[in-house]
Amino acid sequence: MREEFICATIILMTTNLRPSPLAGTWYPADPDALARSVDEYLAQAVLPEWSGDVLGVIAPHAGHIYSGPVAGYAFAALRGRTPDVVAVVSPYHNFHTSPFLTSSHGAYVTPLGEIPVAQGLLDDLDDRLHHSLGVGLTRVARDREHSLEIELPFLQRALSRPFHLLPIMVRVIDPHLAEGLGRALADLLRGRNFLLVASTDLSHFYTQKQAERFDAEMLRQFEAFTPESLFETEEAGRGFACGLGAVASVLWAARGLGADKVQILHHATSGDVTGDLSSVVGYGAAAILKSAV
Repeated sequence: MREEFICATIILMTTNLRPSPLAGTWYPADPDALARSVDEYLAQAVLPEWSGDVLGVIAPHAGHIYSGPVAGYAFAALRGRTPDVVAVVSPYHNFHTSPFLTSSHGAYVTPLGEIPVAQGLLDDLDDRLHHSLGVGLTRVARDREHSLEIELPFLQRALSRPFHLLPIMVRVIDPHLAEGLGRALADLLRGRNFLLVASTDLSHFYTQKQAERFDAEMLRQFEAFTPESLFETEEAGRGFACGLGAVASVLWAARGLGADKVQILHHATSGDVTGDLSSVVGYGAAAILKSAV
């Protein structure tokens, strides 16, 4: 099955599909093995009770073997949902001169199948960003950004029907730009059948005890639902999130769409998987909720 997927990827490189650079390393390349592993992460998540509608989630983005147990909590909160479009907002870990990037491909592909990109909505979002911020979306081909793609197999297994993807990668950590993106997303998605996903890991390469302290503070700021406080927390060195701009943008968007609460679902670190507590990466999962009227 792995050889078949590799051959299929070679063929896809001549089409307008974005082939996966992660399959076989960050998660299984075999479709059956990938489906089983994601389903296990989803099944193992024991969710707390909440009230209201889930408009989106915050999820980690390391290799599935490390962050999958935590990501399972985020996406278990979306099981059975049937959105028409899912906006996945992630950081962009490589250098680029543009603050906001997206894919120039017509669809993403994982071993579980193709996910079409919502091209019309991307064009609309680009226009809104240019109008409000003076900058838009830069389309890139064959990017190797892991933090967006890593969430897709979870969406493919958790959601009850195919969906269109609105992929957005945020390169900068800038409160003004993050708020502008969030407001533009809210205007774009209002009245649509949507879900939001913010992709971020938490602290990086501290000891387990340090990570627990830093991550607890950043998760408290997520729950406070004040996006501007995320930047203040990181600037003060009290907590960290590599997808800070992505999370802030999604929180601003969710607030504009009627969400009024963030509930933390789970936290763990890479040390909980590897047993090495001397240098860990923190992972958190949260649901973004809109109270029932």
